Amino acid sequence: MKVTNFAETNSVVNLYLSELRDKKYQQNRLLFRNNIRRIGQAMAFELSKTLEYKAKTITTPLATIDMQLPKDELVIATVLRAGLPFHEGFLDTFDHAENAFISAYRMYTNREHTEVGVHAEYMATPSIKGKTLVIVDPMLATGGSMAAAIEALVKTGKPKKIHVACVIAAPEGIEVIKEVLPEDSHIWCAAIDPGMNEHKYIVPGFGDCGDLCFGEKL
Repeated sequence: MKVTNFAETNSVVNLYLSELRDKKYQQNRLLFRNNIRRIGQAMAFELSKTLEYKAKTITTPLATIDMQLPKDELVIATVLRAGLPFHEGFLDTFDHAENAFISAYRMYTNREHTEVGVHAEYMATPSIKGKTLVIVDPMLATGGSMAAAIEALVKTGKPKKIHVACVIAAPEGIEVIKEVLPEDSHIWCAAIDPGMNEHKYIVPGFGDCGDLCFGEKL
């Protein structure tokens, strides 16, 4: 299984990520959402290099030309609600892709907010049989909600390949989803942070992505 960490190389993604982490920049929700989206666009471009391609003849006003175009059928799946701007970034790049949406989210199961469970209650998806599945979620912390999303999606059919994309991941979350992913899957991260605190938030991370994008929830 391949894991790509964008933070290991120099690119403009590091600038977007630095603004996401900065408490001052976080006060502007529009800027925060836009940077999540731009990381999605950049990551989707890199992911596009791993797809299969086939030749197609294109007719211009003056002549014809053979061009290499993506062969894979893509389904972009998003874990609601924090994943929406990230999803838009991928869809900006893969504008012909089909789309899937899942509400799989974590909730604390004790008063101290140190134990986390996963709650899933909604899914809208096409069949992913034989298609390339790209599951996007900005934060991969415990890995519980992502693992639940993967297991739910593959019930609609066996995909050709699975890509998991996140902005920030914790090593613990990566290990959890490796248990439910096929061996030839690919995990994409803008950064892999050292770990989580006692409340299961990634540290240093940047806080609650959903709240920063859309406002606090009850």
